[in-house]
Amino acid sequence: MEKQKQVKLHVRSGDTVLVIAGDAKGKTGVIKSVDREKQRAIVEGVNLVKKHVKPSATNPQGEIKEIESPIHISNLKVVDPKTNEASRTGRKLNEKGKSQRFSKKSGNLI
Repeated sequence: MEKQKQVKLHVRSGDTVLVIAGDAKGKTGVIKSVDREKQRAIVEGVNLVKKHVKPSATNPQGEIKEIESPIHISNLKVVDPKTNEASRTGRKLNEKGKSQRFSKKSGNLI
């Protein structure tokens, strides 16, 4: 089997993002994790769903938990840490020849 090259995404875990579409539109949060294959991210406090937990020996009552559901990365915009504004991102090479993300609105490196 041939291994597929991983795609570079405009978001990564630890980024502060703004949701630009869907039920959670307008909310901001920090990315907990990113699934590269499905192109989805789990954002802290955004896109909450109720999960029914079955009763068990450790939890005989059972419960209804609110958990974060993954959201597609096309619905997320990175918030520039310096200006606190959501912006599209681009990539450019730094002095060492490594690819670096930058804000297209302000030009600041992210």
